[in-house]
Amino acid sequence: MRTVFRARRVLLTAATAGREGFATDLCTARGDAGGRSLGERPAAVLVEDGRIAEILPFDAPLGPLLDDPLDVTEIVLADDEVLIPGLVDTHVHVNEPGRTEWEGFASATRAAAAGGVTTIVDMPLNSLPPTLDASSLEIKRKAADGQCSVDVGFWGGAVPGNESDLAGLLAAGAFGAKCFLLDSGVPEFPPLPDPRGALRALGDAVLLAHAEDARFVGSAEGPRYTDFLASRPPAAEDSAIEALLRAAQETGGRVHVVHLSSAAALPLLAQARAEGVRVTVETCPHYLALTAEEVPDGDTRFKCCPPVREEANRDLLWQGLADGVIDMIVSDHSPATPELKGTGDFGSAWGGIASLQIGLPVVWTEARGRGWSFAAVVERMAVAPADLVGLRHKGRIAVGADADLAVVAPDEAFTVGALAHRHPTTPYAGRTLRGVVRGTWLRGERVDPDRPHGRLIRRGDT
Repeated sequence: MRTVFRARRVLLTAATAGREGFATDLCTARGDAGGRSLGERPAAVLVEDGRIAEILPFDAPLGPLLDDPLDVTEIVLADDEVLIPGLVDTHVHVNEPGRTEWEGFASATRAAAAGGVTTIVDMPLNSLPPTLDASSLEIKRKAADGQCSVDVGFWGGAVPGNESDLAGLLAAGAFGAKCFLLDSGVPEFPPLPDPRGALRALGDAVLLAHAEDARFVGSAEGPRYTDFLASRPPAAEDSAIEALLRAAQETGGRVHVVHLSSAAALPLLAQARAEGVRVTVETCPHYLALTAEEVPDGDTRFKCCPPVREEANRDLLWQGLADGVIDMIVSDHSPATPELKGTGDFGSAWGGIASLQIGLPVVWTEARGRGWSFAAVVERMAVAPADLVGLRHKGRIAVGADADLAVVAPDEAFTVGALAHRHPTTPYAGRTLRGVVRGTWLRGERVDPDRPHGRLIRRGDT
């Protein structure tokens, strides 16, 4: 069975050519934050066997292409809808097995699909056991098998003493390894203050780092957000990032800074990249949409580490995205039970923001007011994270790519209410956002949470 999506607005990659070079004239300029590699135009996207077979003009007849033109399902988008590549979220804490009461594969992937996300990569900590070797990765894959509404990949973990296990993790399909440069908050995943051994063991695979320097981190008990913010100053991030970049330069390894919060680190990162250090950078919806000034005392739904900082810092993060110093936007979806999250005490509450389902509208609502195009936002939430993990057939509408697609009405407003996450506790509750996801397709088949057909993917999959 074939499907053709016809839309007046399709986000296509500039390098994609259908018949007669149809898509080759897309603009690739970055000057107005209008999209590094995505452009918007009318098109008909033909899907066969789960892959994108052709990209044609919007009104192109299918008869000349098909031996049986009747064997086609046509989906014609409304004028207010945009066909986008399925988003790729490479920073999701699913927590199963072991802490499934926090979040699990069934609920997390339902939420992902509801938000237009068709691929997630699960973090190695918070589950029991953590993903520290090939056998624990297999335990996690067995826990996920048959539950997933979207495709799921896995990060391994780098902790003191497991350097010899990293090659086995990669061979078993992990996309790379994640480490903490300070206490992770869970005893099963201790910090790795010196990442050089892990970088050497990983070879060409990437090491993700939670970059905060414990020497600059203090304690902050109680309900005052200003106390918590002061306990994790920008210097904690800046110092840890500087050390991480030195390790990457010394070893020649690949590093990726997760959830960048401190804009003060942007010049350091830009300089390192100019000097040839292999570094990529992500930030998250909460750092781009929330500000410290708006966090009410005692509202620990806003707690995350590193913390949400002041409005001026947020503006500089947006500039870092526009300049290309920050490569991508991912959720760092890190939920917990209401009892752990909503204590009212910023010292004891679990640190993490639940946003997997609403990441796109959170970012787009803020971006549109800053003059960004919808294509520019989607590029940083689809193409860039897919490229981080080498999934060149994901996160783009291109001939030969997986037909992972979402239909979005960017201008439609909605109020954040019930969510598909296991626990809907989120600082965005009650907010009015723009960008409604009206449907999600995985390899050309519309996602039905009651009939999950997501796959467990591995490093090197094409």
